[in-house]
Amino acid sequence: MARLILFNKPFGVLSQFTDRGTETARETLSQFIAVPGVYPAGRLDRDSEGLLLLTDDGALQARIADPKYKAPKTYLVQVEGVVDDAALAQLRQGVRLNDGMTRPAEAVAIEAPELWPRDPPVRFRKSVPDGWLRLTIREGRNRQVRRMTAAVGLPTLRLVRWQVGEWTLDGIAPGEWCETALG
Repeated sequence: MARLILFNKPFGVLSQFTDRGTETARETLSQFIAVPGVYPAGRLDRDSEGLLLLTDDGALQARIADPKYKAPKTYLVQVEGVVDDAALAQLRQGVRLNDGMTRPAEAVAIEAPELWPRDPPVRFRKSVPDGWLRLTIREGRNRQVRRMTAAVGLPTLRLVRWQVGEWTLDGIAPGEWCETALG
């Protein structure tokens, strides 16, 4: 029976079990998950938070991570600036990035969600407004959400992946994980 783990990856944690990158040790999945034989199905940047799926089933891993399966990924995104109809329309149509057009996204302005505090906190500037949006994409280019929001004039301040396919972060605290039944 395949295993599927839902992990709420904290800010600053690498989406891998070992750190081969720098002389300074960085937190990895091994500090949080001691389950042998599971691997991330997709990636979540070090400076992003939220839902990371891990499995021991290669076919399931491919179905989750491979863009050809178009699994929807929903993000809660805090941006610098006011989320207006023009920016939302651009995101919904697809945005031109340096590696081509993105697929159309589902984009909705939302009130600030009730999330855990981020460590370190997002910088706050009295003179610069910020806003939130819920963005659902069906592809997974490198740093895609950050590049999309920047392309419409709304640089990302905080990025939390809330949902992948049918799986959500609901009820999972940062640094915690749960195993879910499949099928």
